[in-house]
Amino acid sequence: MNRLCNFLLMGTLFLNFAACSKKAPECGGMGSQSTVSSASWRDVLTAELPLLGHRNWIVVTDMAYPLQTGAGIETVDTGEDYMSVLEFVYRETEKAPHVKAIVYQDRELTYLREKDVPGIDALRGRMQALLGDKRTFVPHEELIDRLDETGRKFHVVILKSTLTVPYTSAFFELDCNYWDGGRENALRRAMADGD
Repeated sequence: MNRLCNFLLMGTLFLNFAACSKKAPECGGMGSQSTVSSASWRDVLTAELPLLGHRNWIVVTDMAYPLQTGAGIETVDTGEDYMSVLEFVYRETEKAPHVKAIVYQDRELTYLREKDVPGIDALRGRMQALLGDKRTFVPHEELIDRLDETGRKFHVVILKSTLTVPYTSAFFELDCNYWDGGRENALRRAMADGD
C-alpha cells in the first residue's frame, strides 16, 4: 500500500511540475523554454520581432546564463556559436522599421583579463567591431533584475548560445524607432498644460 501511495504521490508531483513549467501565472510559472535547431531559432526570432515593441527585450547569452522564471520570459537554446547569434539579432533589430535597440552588456566584461579568460580580448574585439559604441555597461545582477521585472508585464526572448565565457551576454532593450524621448516629453507637457 505504501508503495502505491508513493507512486501516486510522485506521479501527482510530476504532473503538477509539468503543468507549472510553462507560462502558468497561477503557479508562479517558469517562463517558457525550448530547444530548437539553428534554423528554427532564427525563424522564432523573425516571427516574433514584428510583435515585439518598446519595453520588450532580446538577450543573447552564454551557456551558463540562468533559466529565469518570469512568466513573460522565453528561453531558447540555439545550440549555436555566440557571435553568430549576436550578429543575427543585431542585423534583425537594425533593419526593423518599428523598433531600435538600446544595447547593454555586463560591466564585468570590461574587467576580464586575458590571463584569467583566454580569448577574451579577441572576443571583445569582435563585439566592439559589431556593436561599436552603442553599448552601455551595467552590472550583471542589475540587468538580470531588470529582466525579471520586465518579464512580469512584457515579453523577453533569451537566446542561449554555446559560448562558455562569463559576463558576455548582450541585452537588447527595444524602443520605438519612430518616436523619441524629446517628442514624448513635449507631448506630456502639452497634455499637462491642456488640463
